[in-house]
Amino acid sequence: MTDTDDIGAQLKALRAADPPTHGGRVLSYVYDHGRPELDEVVAAAVQAFLPVNGLDPTTFTSVAVLERDLVAFSRSVTGGDEEVVGSVTSGGTESCVLAVKAARDRWLERNLGGTPTIVMPTTAHPAFRKAAAYLGLQLVEVPVSAETGTLSAATMLAAVAAAGEGGTAPALVVLSAPNYPFGVLDPIAEVAEVLADLGIWLHVDACIGGWLLPWWPGVTRGWDFRLPGVTSISTDLHKYGYAPKGASVVLYRGRENHRAQYFATAAWPGYPVVNPTLLGSRSATALAAAWAVTRTLGAAGYAELVAETAGATDRIRSALTGIEGLSLVGDPSTALLALRADPAFPPARQVDPFLLVDAVRRRGFLLQSQPALHQSDGTWLPRTAHLTLTPVSARIAGELTEALVGASNEVRGRSAPAPDPALVQRVAADGLPEELAGVMATLEALPKDQAPAALVGLLAGVIDPDAR
Repeated sequence: MTDTDDIGAQLKALRAADPPTHGGRVLSYVYDHGRPELDEVVAAAVQAFLPVNGLDPTTFTSVAVLERDLVAFSRSVTGGDEEVVGSVTSGGTESCVLAVKAARDRWLERNLGGTPTIVMPTTAHPAFRKAAAYLGLQLVEVPVSAETGTLSAATMLAAVAAAGEGGTAPALVVLSAPNYPFGVLDPIAEVAEVLADLGIWLHVDACIGGWLLPWWPGVTRGWDFRLPGVTSISTDLHKYGYAPKGASVVLYRGRENHRAQYFATAAWPGYPVVNPTLLGSRSATALAAAWAVTRTLGAAGYAELVAETAGATDRIRSALTGIEGLSLVGDPSTALLALRADPAFPPARQVDPFLLVDAVRRRGFLLQSQPALHQSDGTWLPRTAHLTLTPVSARIAGELTEALVGASNEVRGRSAPAPDPALVQRVAADGLPEELAGVMATLEALPKDQAPAALVGLLAGVIDPDAR
């Protein structure tokens, strides 16, 4: 056997090459609560449940208790009553795929004929595109405003009506609370009111906002189960619920809707199989950790963390308004911000988001580049730099602001590198360069039908360098 100290040293060396997951310097993917004692709670829960298989709660009855408690707490946070039930999943993508599967199966029960359809804004999470590809649904993507980052209720309802021409209603409509690219809330209340009368399934994707919106100051628009027209909600415990990856919850109004996500079979000679989620065998560590974190924080603890996050967001938003050539997209609802080159300024005074991301990285912070998108109506959504803020952002708000100002001053008036078709092959062969503005500009310029293969090649080259 290899010496365990040596294995531990190798793991530490690998982690040392990663960006820091604590301290607020990575403004995507990680959600830092800034409370070391919660990390200890998580570690203890993970250790206690390392050997437990979440596949069978009739054997490991602890799994059923933990899941039942997490669903109940999530239901209370999202305004649900006893009619609202659900499951803990491995993450937001699984929650969204399961909601689509349940909606599709309920739609098929009605024998309407045709192909089930999802109607959703362009900004809906790619998990729904994945679900459509996996489960055989058609997509109707509704363009959003480049200025606001969302769409009107009238626009969404017109798309729903058009998708239902011929007497076949969509299988489901998806709206976000808020959407990820721009952090703005879709018109959920207005759409839900109409869909409730039409009997059309409305899924609210609150994976990013479900543990922020209940306590965020100034949120007055409805988005959750208090709206009768909301059929299901996905919300991630491993984002602003502060559980480790991967833990999410998908909730449904009505047990018949929830059970439509299940898979069960006795058509083989082994044990009877019944899976409420996509996974069979699954670790119970994230489930136990999520349970421990929610029990430790409670509603009051989450309210405190949201207040810290909101304070940091206000401070950083205020600083951003003073940066010439840079502006926010829309009016973000919570802690997600998208920065674009301000169209009110001439190009010589604008700040390109791709160059900004590289310049901020050199100053010790990681933002996320988001390419421009050509929508089906011919309009373009702008390229942006994305920031996801957390409670710990309050501690580094001054440093982050200084980095944003300095980076903007450095790149103002410069254009990102022109698209280079040969760059995709070079990156696939040699790996990603340190400066990514050229890569992002090239991916942005690729036709939609070519971009997926390029992305696969890029990621495959990172994971399997021998295949380059």
